[in-house]
Amino acid sequence: MRFYQLKSGIRWIIALFFIISLSNTGLSQPGPGRIKFLDQESKSAISGVVFNYDQQKGVSDWNGDVSIFHKPGKTLFLSHTSYGQWSLTDEEVQTAILAGTVYKEAFVIGLLPVTVLAVRPKSGEMKSLTIGQHDGLQHDAGQFLNQLPEFSGIRKGGNYGFDPVLRGFKYDQLNVVIDGAQSAHAACPNRMDPAVSQIALNMMEQVEILKGPYSLRFGNAFGGVINFTSLPTAFTDDLNVTGRISGGYEENGTVLRSEGMLNLSQKAINLKVFGSYATGDDYLDGTGTTIPADFLRGSFGTNLGVKLGETQNLNVSATRNFARDTEFPSLAMDLITDDTWLINARHELNLNGDKLKTWNTTVYASLVDHLMDNSLRIIVPRTMNVETPANTQTYGGRTQGLFKFGNRVLYVGADYKKSMAQGNRQREMLTGPMAGKILIDKVWQDSQVTNGGLFSEFQLPMGNSTLFLSGRIDFNQGSSADLSTEFSKMYPETDVAQINPGISAGLTHDFGNSWSMGLWLGRVQRSGSISERYINYLTIGLDPYEVVGNPQIKPEVNNQMDFVLGYKTLSTAFNLTLFGAYLQNYISAEINPVLAPRLATSPGVRQINNISEGIKTGFEFSWNQKLLAGLQHQLAVAYTYGQNLAIDEPLPEIAPLDFRYTISGLYFKNRLRPEVQLRHVLAQNRVSEVFGEQASTAFTMFDVNVKYKINRILNFSIGVNNLFDTAYYEHLSRSIPGATKRPIFSPGRNFFSTLTLNF
Repeated sequence: MRFYQLKSGIRWIIALFFIISLSNTGLSQPGPGRIKFLDQESKSAISGVVFNYDQQKGVSDWNGDVSIFHKPGKTLFLSHTSYGQWSLTDEEVQTAILAGTVYKEAFVIGLLPVTVLAVRPKSGEMKSLTIGQHDGLQHDAGQFLNQLPEFSGIRKGGNYGFDPVLRGFKYDQLNVVIDGAQSAHAACPNRMDPAVSQIALNMMEQVEILKGPYSLRFGNAFGGVINFTSLPTAFTDDLNVTGRISGGYEENGTVLRSEGMLNLSQKAINLKVFGSYATGDDYLDGTGTTIPADFLRGSFGTNLGVKLGETQNLNVSATRNFARDTEFPSLAMDLITDDTWLINARHELNLNGDKLKTWNTTVYASLVDHLMDNSLRIIVPRTMNVETPANTQTYGGRTQGLFKFGNRVLYVGADYKKSMAQGNRQREMLTGPMAGKILIDKVWQDSQVTNGGLFSEFQLPMGNSTLFLSGRIDFNQGSSADLSTEFSKMYPETDVAQINPGISAGLTHDFGNSWSMGLWLGRVQRSGSISERYINYLTIGLDPYEVVGNPQIKPEVNNQMDFVLGYKTLSTAFNLTLFGAYLQNYISAEINPVLAPRLATSPGVRQINNISEGIKTGFEFSWNQKLLAGLQHQLAVAYTYGQNLAIDEPLPEIAPLDFRYTISGLYFKNRLRPEVQLRHVLAQNRVSEVFGEQASTAFTMFDVNVKYKINRILNFSIGVNNLFDTAYYEHLSRSIPGATKRPIFSPGRNFFSTLTLNF
């Protein structure tokens, strides 16, 4: 079956090349092209944008529109009092004319400890990380985030379910949302399906990583917010049809990926239809060892935008994700089926009044149906068959108003989220005196957590400085409707309500000589998740120890400070961020020798508890610079230090220092981009003995790739990851059970290619 898919994929790529060879090498623009400038946040028109394009000059009208004749090779220069100065390259001008819209963020908003990754970046733009169109082919958004040094990923399987860790914060300490609102709750207790795995990257424009407890508008930001932003809705005067088809192949693991999107727009309707499909087999690590990594992943959906009038837009989207027969060698079971619906409706009201500018409201539902069992495993002797069917439902909404008082900005709003989880583990005994019996273990205990919040954010420009004030208060309640007898005896009181306040303040300053700085202070409190409160004797950690929740867990508190220093010119830019967090009642888990595990294969039980106090501190540094002969280089490094102050030992699961260096070139009018990347990761010997954590070794690896824009509609890339076939594993990778307890090593040398057709 896999061989047939490989042959089909090769035939598909050859056919696509043939189609392109018959197509024109360019798109004609016989008449003037229209571009509408819209505000990134409010989606309202930006009038007064001054443009200078070759011999064409002018200002955008009240509707944000400009008309220009395309001039090959020319740059479009733009400026606005509220949005600063910027420019569009020739490629960006062509893209803007085809799309019909350009979104721009107000100049006053910025200098948060934030990283923005464009899934489809502007050609030649200097970023801490350059990401191309081929990243829309990625079947797992967690692996996509690992391209930044401040991110590490918990690898439980070979090619699926990467759980992001940022500055040592993980799971529900990170707020993962789509368009600032929608999220999903993993149905698998082992998080085979973390929230990021449900993101359809081919429908995303960018991802904002808002680090620290400062941006409180998108929910509880204990350790940070990961906000995936969808492709914008654009309306055109005439019927406009655009689209994209992409395909990719990886040699190590026989990974085939494909995706496509069709976009139709006119005066009042914008319809997007999309889909993606990926499959792969086992891969070889750097030692030549085969790592079980079979997976099948797909998604399809639609996004409908309707212009209800001059001031109102409605967007409705539905996405269907599915996964089949995906191997997780570090766990006792594999993913058999995972079926998810993400449904979303967003209403935008653009009043553009004297004070109230916009009011946006979103409602959503995320429904996950998950089944894992051990039927794919070759077990000799097989003593039991085990399966866990589980379901989660997440319902929520968010409403927000944007007010402007002169140059001052005020956001106010409210949000609500209800997460529910059901599922039992079924053990069919095959041998011994209990042969034929079926044992039922209550895993999720029919639990739920409800959270309602009120928030506000105020921005006050003061000359070259801007003051930011943000606050929110959350009302959180957890309960369980189907407790096990053992759990009830341990915790007589399981329904707990908590109030969690949060506040942050920031001051940014532009020195006017390319230097800028920002200082941020925040205090946020977070209640325990469903897993942390109600998980019932299941192996959900880094090893076979079973974990039992604690509904009486205290809310954890993060008191954090970030200092950001930046410098940017046309040829160079660097950014340094220093952070420190004082943690109170930090939620973790410790081995409790008094508790007995449910399975004989488990060495013991970890119980969720609070660490009275701890610290996390570290830094992130990035430097981008344009060199001679079309070259530019990028350096990025990140490090986090964590310490449990209560017992004077390291906090668990903190990734070591990660260093990245990339040198790349832009040639033939930015059509050819060769790139070489070096990555070096230090050993991590600071591990938690109480947590049962193991040290990891250092490694160095190289990646090489070449991207080429054949013409205006065709992009091609080819390269090799892990060029020297280095044998390595990440510190947070789980281990494969057995006599040697070997960590899951990452893939060895891996050749890849991608092809994208835009029409």
